[in-house]
Amino acid sequence: MAFAYFVVLAGMRTGSNFLEANLNALDGVECHGEAFNQAFIGYPNRTEILGISREARDSDPTRLLSAVRDQPGTLAGFRYFHDHDPRVLRPILDDPACAKIVLTRNPIESYISRKIASATGQWKLTNVKHARAEQAEFDGAEFEAHLTEVQGFQVEILSRLQRTGQTAFYVDYEDLQDLEVMNGLATWLGVPARLDALDRKLKKQNPEPMEGKVANFAGMAEALARLDRFNLSRTPNFEPRRGPAIPTYLAAARTSLLFRPLRSGPEAAVAAWLTELDGQAPVGNFTYRTLRQWMAERPGYRSFAVLRHPLARAHAAFCERILARGPGSFPEIRRNLGRTFGLELPDDPADAGYGPAEHRAAFATFLTFLKANLGGQTNIRTDPAWSSQAALLEGMAGFVPPDALLREDELPEALPALARQVGREDAPAFAPPVDPNLRLLAAIRDDEIEALGRAAMARDYLSFGFGPWRG
Repeated sequence: MAFAYFVVLAGMRTGSNFLEANLNALDGVECHGEAFNQAFIGYPNRTEILGISREARDSDPTRLLSAVRDQPGTLAGFRYFHDHDPRVLRPILDDPACAKIVLTRNPIESYISRKIASATGQWKLTNVKHARAEQAEFDGAEFEAHLTEVQGFQVEILSRLQRTGQTAFYVDYEDLQDLEVMNGLATWLGVPARLDALDRKLKKQNPEPMEGKVANFAGMAEALARLDRFNLSRTPNFEPRRGPAIPTYLAAARTSLLFRPLRSGPEAAVAAWLTELDGQAPVGNFTYRTLRQWMAERPGYRSFAVLRHPLARAHAAFCERILARGPGSFPEIRRNLGRTFGLELPDDPADAGYGPAEHRAAFATFLTFLKANLGGQTNIRTDPAWSSQAALLEGMAGFVPPDALLREDELPEALPALARQVGREDAPAFAPPVDPNLRLLAAIRDDEIEALGRAAMARDYLSFGFGPWRG
C-alpha cells in the first residue's frame, strides 16, 4: 500500500539529524523534525508546523498529526523519540498508512555521544574547525538506565507492529553512510526520487576510538563486562497472558476492603475472615462496571492479594483439582496426565492403598507436568489454579494493581492491620484454619520434592524471594 506519511522512531545521538537531512534531500519528502518534542515544536527555534502552534499541538496533538498526514503533494513525516508526547505513539504505531523507519545505534556509543554533547554544548557540527573536544565520564548506573529506556522503546515498537501485522524499515547508525541503503529507503517509502549523493553538511562529531572519548575507559570496560548483554539470567516465561479475573474479587460487605484472590491460595480462609469482619458474607461476581462503581463509592478503599509459597500452592492445586473427585476438580486433565505423564491415582482418594508414598510419587509427577506446562510444552491448558502468581498479578495490574500484597504466613498480623487502615479498629483476629493439604505436604516434602517445585515454579521463587518451604 502507498504510505500517507512517515515517522522516524529513534533516540538522541542515533544519527537522526543526518537521516532527516537526507530524507529532506529527496524531492517530494519533508521531515518536520521533532514535531512532538514536549520542549519545542520541530526545532528549538520554531514556533509552528504547518500553521499549528506549539500551544495548539499541546492542546490536541491529533491536529498536527492530521496536518502532517494530509500535507498536499508531499510525503511528510517527523522524528519521534521515547520521551516525546506519548499521546501520539499508539496512533502512529497502529496506523498502517504511517511508514515506520526504526533508527538504532549501539547504546554505549549513543550514551557516550550524548555525554560529550552535554559537556560541550555542541549537538550538531557542520564545520570541523568549530569542533569541541571533551572526554566523557562513564557512569554505570546512568548507562543501565539509558539501556533500559532504549530497549523498552524498541520492545514496545516491535510488539505493536507484531500485533497489528505491520513491518518497519530498520536502519542502523552505520547504514546512514550507505547511499544504496538510503535509496532503498526511498524505494520502500514509495517515492520516485533518488539521491545522487548523501547530504554531507552534518559532520560526525566524535570520530575517535572509544578509548579516546571516555576518561575512565578501563572502568567502563569492567562495568560492561558485568552486564548480561544476552539476558542469560532471564527466567523464560511462556505462560499465557491473564486478564484481571474481576468476577473472582470479594469485597467486604461494609468495610472498604477488596480481596483479589490468587487461585489455590487461602481464598476460603480470607473470605471467612471478611464474613466475620462485617457479620455477613462478602460481595462478589463483579463486572468491570460494578467494580468501578464500588471503587468510586469508597474513596480510601484498600485492595489486597495474598501470596502463598509456590510449593504449598502447587500442592493445593494438585489436591483440589487433580486428586479430588468433587466439584471444581478437573477429571479430563487427570485422565490426560495419566496417559501422558503416567500419573497414577486411585478412583477414591480415601482408598486405604493410597498412602504417603503413593501421594509423594503422584505429586512429584504433577510437578514434572507443571514444569512442562508452564514452559509451554504440553497441550493441556495452563489453568489459573497453577499459573504462576506473577502471571496472575500481571493480569490484575492490567486493570489496576492491588495496593497491598500480603504473604500467607503474615495474615494473622497483616489482615487486622489492613482493616485498621480503613477505620476498623475492632477488626477480628485472623486464625488460619487447619489445612489438611499442608499436613499431607509436610509428610512428603523432602529435598527432591523441593527441587522439583523450584524447577517448576522458578518464576515465583525468583520474583518473590521464596526459600524452601518449612511447613
